[in-house]
Parts: sequence; structure tokens; C-alpha cells
Amino acid sequence: MFCRLLPTSPATLLLLLIILAVTAPQALAQDELDESDEPTVEVIEDEEVEDIEDSIPRRHEVKPTLEKHRATDTTSLEKPSTKKTVQKPARQQKPLKIAPNINLKEVAPPPEPEMPRTAEVEEPIAVEEPTPVPEPVAASISLFGTEILPGTSTRLSWSPGIQIASLSQPTPILVVNGVHPGPALCLVGAIHGDELNGIEIIRRVLYDLNPQELSGQVIGIPIVNLQGFQQGSRYLPDRRDLNRHFPGRARGHLADRFAHALFDGAIRHCDMLVDIHTGSFRRTNLPQLRADMNIPEVADFTRGFDRIAVVHSSGAPGMLRNAAVNIGITAVTMEAGESSRIQEHQIKAGVNSIHSLMEKYNMISRLFSWGDPEPVYYDTYWIRTEYGGILSNRISLGDRVFKGQLLGIVTDPITNARHRIKAQDSGRVIGMAVDQVVMSGFAAYHIGAEAKIPERN
Repeated sequence: MFCRLLPTSPATLLLLLIILAVTAPQALAQDELDESDEPTVEVIEDEEVEDIEDSIPRRHEVKPTLEKHRATDTTSLEKPSTKKTVQKPARQQKPLKIAPNINLKEVAPPPEPEMPRTAEVEEPIAVEEPTPVPEPVAASISLFGTEILPGTSTRLSWSPGIQIASLSQPTPILVVNGVHPGPALCLVGAIHGDELNGIEIIRRVLYDLNPQELSGQVIGIPIVNLQGFQQGSRYLPDRRDLNRHFPGRARGHLADRFAHALFDGAIRHCDMLVDIHTGSFRRTNLPQLRADMNIPEVADFTRGFDRIAVVHSSGAPGMLRNAAVNIGITAVTMEAGESSRIQEHQIKAGVNSIHSLMEKYNMISRLFSWGDPEPVYYDTYWIRTEYGGILSNRISLGDRVFKGQLLGIVTDPITNARHRIKAQDSGRVIGMAVDQVVMSGFAAYHIGAEAKIPERN
């Protein structure tokens, strides 16, 4: 019966074969597109734990330079000076407008919602030019179609273009362009929307700067993930972790596009980058830098931060600091405290360390008293719970512990069984979970071992 339905004409058979040859690849390509764009739940239980456990160990013999990690031909960073040391890709062409010079210390009205662009070409916004600076030698910088003149400070609004245009909320960016030449320092906070300490650290640093006394530029983005911040969530609206998708793709999914817009519009203008985070999932971190100490320029960069520990970590693919290093930007991650909280002690430590960095690189000139150097932890490990229950800590963040010391107890609330958690080796508690209900395998304590004191130049 089936044979009778087959066409018997050679012309008909040839036509059928042509149709199949044309439509089959298109169907296959569509299937691949649908599969790659399908929304996924990208919830990694231990994001900051993964950063440490999957890190490439520090090398003792091979010492690659930052130049070898770059994706483009750029000049390697030299010792601290006021001269820019990294050549970036060509910046934006003629800017649309000149940023107004404002006093960041003055209270500003809330930004107006960004209106969708029309098909017509809009005229440049006429603004009053800032007061001329006597014989400025620094250059203007262009960000998101706006020129920031030397000796001025301003607020910009940026949108990653992922929302409905008429409902889009702009992300604020604070910029201080000094009257003297120098490096461009970028401070980034709240890539995870529930990490609040970094927002306050960036606010205090930027609002304390005087462009007439600054060498170089400081670009502060206090709240990158504005949607996550408003919802108290770590993630983007598509439930992805933004800090696993840099440098992004212009034609990718939502997280890729968000990362690409930020990276291309702002991060490429940096010479130095500090990406500020906190502990995840009710964990808290001693103020610390996460840095790839296998890169000499990055290792030297960490010595500019006062009174803050350094943890060797090569990082995970897609992290902002890794993507920045790959194009020649000296970058580290700063961890301070826990999520969903404002912690004064952690904030002060972060502000102090950034002030010391700017002083070392001759961006500011202030009387600064350096404290004793904190250790560099080349070897750290996480201790996981073996049983589920209620975790009660017996130590505090920053404590030094010895092998076999009791760190905490997990209690089963039904059977009353108590399970002790002990230190596997001597070291210092540089991260830990706060008292809470935990499941088996939860990373509870981050111990830094084999601490060494770095030499300061």
C-alpha cells in the first residue's frame, strides 16, 4: 500500500529531493537555535566556593605576565605612575553631548525614566559648560555618548537595553575626571543584586573626591544589576548569574547582552578595576581580595590595598575580573561581609583600602597612615557539613584556629543528634556561614592556610 503512494515520475522524485535538501538544514538550524536560547535556571549553590575550589594553584616556577593573558595587543602595566599604561581599543566617536559639571556631594533629584528613542535624529542637549580649568593637561573621556571634561564630576544614566523601552530604568554611573592626567580606576558594585556593602563603599569613595585634586579618572557603577537589587535577588530577570557571562555577546541571551553592554560601554575604558562583592547564601567574608597571583602585575596591584587580606584565586570562566585581565586591565575582586546587609566595619575597610590604592598610584595626595600588611593566602580550603540540621558556630570571622579545633555543631532538630565540625588544619577563618539551617554538603567554613606576609613597595 505504501509503495503505491510513492511518486513514480523521475521529475517528481527529483523535485522531492530538492525540497528535502533545502528544508532539512533550516529545520536543524532552528532546532539548534531553540535549544541554545532556551531559558535555564542557572543557580549554583556555592558560587564563591566554586571560585576557590576550582582555582588553578599558584605557580612557583612559571610566572606569566599580564601581556600573555591579553586578547589584544596592548602595552603591559608598569609601576605606579600618573601616566596611563594600558592602550585600550578605540573609544567612541564624537560624543552626543557634554556632561554637566555637578557637585556629587549635593543631593540630586531622582533620575527621570529613560524615554524610547524615536526614528528622528535628536539635537544635542544644550548644557552650560563647566567653569574652565586653568591650563588643563588631562584629557576628556567619553562614556555612553557623553563627554566628561577634565576637572569635572558628573552623573550619567545607562541602560543595558534589555527591558521594554518605555518602562526602562536607567542605571546611574558616577564619574570624576581629574584635572591632572592619570590612570582610569573603575569601581563596580552589585553585579549580584543582593550585595549591598559594595554600593556604600563606592558611594563614599566617589563622593569624597575633588576633581581639582584628582589625577586620572574614577568611574563608579554602584548598582550594576538594578533589577536584582530592586527585588533583593542575586540574579538577572532570566535567573542567570551575570558574573558568569563576561565579556558577553551582543547577540546572545539576556545575560550575554547585559554583560556585553556594560563591558563594551564602560569596562574597556578602565586601566584598573575593583569588582566588589560579598559572601553568598548567608555566608560572610573577611575583607579580602580575590586575585590571580600567577600574574605579576596583578600580584603587584594587590600590594596597593591597605589592611586587607589577599586570597589567591584564578577565578571562574565568565567572571568580570577574568574578562578584564584578558584585555589588559589589572583587575581584582573585593569581598566584604555578607549579602542583604549594610555592615559598617566591612564598608570602612573597603573604603580605606581603595583610598590607599589611589594614594599608591598617585591619584590622590593625602596624609595616609599604612597599617601592618595582611597575609596573602596562597592555599585555602572550604569545610563542608556532613549532616543536615541547624548550624551553630563556635568561632568568629577572622579567628585563628588549629587542627582539630571545634568550629561549629550541626544539630538535628528532630532526633537531637549533634554533629561536630572540626578544623582540618591550622589557619584563619576568612569566610564562614552564619547560624542557619544547612543541608549535607553545605560549605560552612573557609580556612586560609600557609599565610605569608607580602612585601610592600
